[in-house]
Amino acid sequence: MISSLATICNSISVLPYLRTCVVLYYSDRHDVLLLREFVSQVVHFRGLKCEPVPTGMTSSPTMPFLQRTSICPCMTRCPQSRMLNLLLEVLLRIQSRLHSSLFHAIQWMLQIPGATSFIGSIGKDKYGEEMKKNAKLAGVNVHYYEDNNAPTGTCAVCVVGGDRSLVANLSAANCYKVEHLKQPENWALVEKAKYYYIAGFFLTVSAESIQLVAQHAAANNKVFSMNLSAPFICEFFRDVQEKALPYMDYVFGNETEARTFSKVHGWETDDVEEIAIKISQWPKASGTYQRITVITQGADPVVVAEDGKVKKFPVILLPKEKLVDTNGAGDAFVGGFLSQLVQEKPIEECVRAGSFGANVVIQRSGCTYPEKPDFK
Repeated sequence: MISSLATICNSISVLPYLRTCVVLYYSDRHDVLLLREFVSQVVHFRGLKCEPVPTGMTSSPTMPFLQRTSICPCMTRCPQSRMLNLLLEVLLRIQSRLHSSLFHAIQWMLQIPGATSFIGSIGKDKYGEEMKKNAKLAGVNVHYYEDNNAPTGTCAVCVVGGDRSLVANLSAANCYKVEHLKQPENWALVEKAKYYYIAGFFLTVSAESIQLVAQHAAANNKVFSMNLSAPFICEFFRDVQEKALPYMDYVFGNETEARTFSKVHGWETDDVEEIAIKISQWPKASGTYQRITVITQGADPVVVAEDGKVKKFPVILLPKEKLVDTNGAGDAFVGGFLSQLVQEKPIEECVRAGSFGANVVIQRSGCTYPEKPDFK
């Protein structure tokens, strides 16, 4: 399971998880682990409000390693004591370096220093300090709630054969307080924002914070977006997700999440295009904008549903030998998409930018990017 963060942009506002990547190398083997620092965050990015994304590290462990730790391919889960002990065992023997995720993708695509601000929850420890340092280097203005008792959240990301499994220790990521969002200096970021994006993971942390931002967006004719984020969000947090859905102007997700959403709501269809249309037609709290649903399908075309119609956009295909790590691809897609949305570019350009960002990140280890994008 992954907790969430919030991302806001100077003209956009986002409530997502902040993600920082740490690449871990075993001292006695070639297994690499991607450790994500999970933080409950709000990022201010030109008025965009995003939900914070979990931070993490990238790795390429062996299948026996996954079997030894009861980790299944493509799995997302919170560690029990066995997992935590193993994670600690690994952390004692590795070197790490921090990177970033969704908010970094937006910042990287825009290339405007200070274009993003970030509010969220970390612990008062070395990883929290690393996250602040990393955000500053990326040009992001962070407003963290620092928990006195819980450590900064972490997540081990194991990549085997192109599939990645997540094992999260949420810790401080679960400790975000709505009172922090209400503080004048933080709420001012929300008021300045014109676009908001919140990761679905944040539904497990502070649904009240989401409602505050969503209602503000609806009352002020601003754009509010969220992500389905994971099948378990659709399954086990259905009530709070449904409460937020009427405010969503953009809904992001992948084909697995979309099909889970369909199953949970008894739609009796696995057709992604049909599901995207149904989500887009869910009743809205405000009639200012028609809802647009954006569903990614890996190497298959991106499905965009609006006004009862579907458009499909091809992704940038990548030779298998160039595929390094799919972790962070979803965040890179949304980050690229939002970087054009906040500039009021047409949907075609938003999808193209999202595909570009995802294509770049899957060719690199961890959620990392070149110095500048060559997106044209």
